[in-house]
Amino acid sequence: MRNETFDLDDYITQRKEKDSDFAAGFDTGYEEFKIGTMIKELRLENGMTQEQLAEKLDTKKSVISRMENHSEDIRLSTLQKVAAVFGKQLRLAML
Repeated sequence: MRNETFDLDDYITQRKEKDSDFAAGFDTGYEEFKIGTMIKELRLENGMTQEQLAEKLDTKKSVISRMENHSEDIRLSTLQKVAAVFGKQLRLAML
């Protein structure tokens, strides 16, 4: 039995080099994932529940859950409101 290690970062790099569709989809999905993760981290760092954040944004808990877990198609205005709740500024960059 062979004991091989698997390096996810190496796999992703190699796959992106070989498959442009995978590369485009991965990058988009990763950015969406990061946004949701950042919202959740800010909320938890501030000791806030999803319900409390929803109240501050005048929305429902389910909307916060969707942003944190499936962050596709979040409006820029919503991201600005989230940032303001935590005393942050939203900065966009096109690379």
